Amino acid sequence: MKKDMTKLGMTLMLFASLACASLAVVYAFTKESIDKQSEIQLQASLKELFPQATAFEPIQGLVSPDPNIKFEAAYEVKSDMAPLGLAMKATGPSYGGAATLLVGIDLHRSIAGVRVMALNDTPGLGMNASSPTYYVDKTKKVTFLGQFNEKFLTDPFEVKKDVVAITAATISSRSLTKIIKLAGDAAIAYMDQKAISAPAENGASADAGTDANAQPQAGGK
Repeated sequence: MKKDMTKLGMTLMLFASLACASLAVVYAFTKESIDKQSEIQLQASLKELFPQATAFEPIQGLVSPDPNIKFEAAYEVKSDMAPLGLAMKATGPSYGGAATLLVGIDLHRSIAGVRVMALNDTPGLGMNASSPTYYVDKTKKVTFLGQFNEKFLTDPFEVKKDVVAITAATISSRSLTKIIKLAGDAAIAYMDQKAISAPAENGASADAGTDANAQPQAGGK
């Protein structure tokens, strides 16, 4: 009996090992496919927010001041002629779990647009945030995210005041609004800091050029 139980245990262990190995192989292939699709979605969303852009240059080191909201990625958006703004990919908690948004911020300190990258809220309620046919303003056909287009970051961004909530989804509305506002504020702070640093760097370069080109003074009589 003991021998049979040992044999059964070994058989179960073998099947478990094979199952784990199979899952690992499937995960490896699936993850690669998911990552590729996520990158395609990201690039398409970036172009939707900034159709005139020719380059999206990654920014390193931007840290969220809120431990519950993480900046997954940030990009300086440029055209052939000039900078256009920033794009922030941010993840934070919502009613149904983590929500990931791509937020565009233009040089006028306003929102260029918002796209949902991932959302798991309740269908028919919080998920309406990603619906192109759910309108918070039916007369003007404005979607929940659409109401943030060209909204200045000096606005309060308060749900049920200057932000219209999704019907019966106040928690989701507040959560997504918070992500948008935080990402926008971080982008503005980055652009302000870069604007301050640029004249100083240009001045230092000019001084260095002047020193390098300076001619030695002639000697005295």
